Amino acid sequence: MINYDHKVFRSVTNTDNGEVSDETIFHYKQEGSIIHAEYKGGNILFGTLVGTVNDQGRLSFRYNHVNTEYELRGGICTSIPEILSDGRIRLHEKWKWLDDENSEGESIIEEIKELT
Repeated sequence: MINYDHKVFRSVTNTDNGEVSDETIFHYKQEGSIIHAEYKGGNILFGTLVGTVNDQGRLSFRYNHVNTEYELRGGICTSIPEILSDGRIRLHEKWKWLDDENSEGESIIEEIKELT
């Protein structure tokens, strides 16, 4: 089972209707099968997510954040992990806004070992 506790991730790709960018940093914590994270950077002033992780390391969570327009946005996401050759985790995400837009998208975030 993958342990996400104290892992840090950065967005690598995102569909056009997403607000996360390569400036957005996610700080994950894990307690048993519960995961949560705080994130910010780029168009995100502050965000949180909370969800669960299964035995295969797949994540299912809800996210909420405040963007630079001071709008409150939120949605649901599922993430499938991939272990890279250097041991870092890459997450393939499918998400959906749960607001008036109600659109869907995909993104990839990767674990970073050090903040530069």
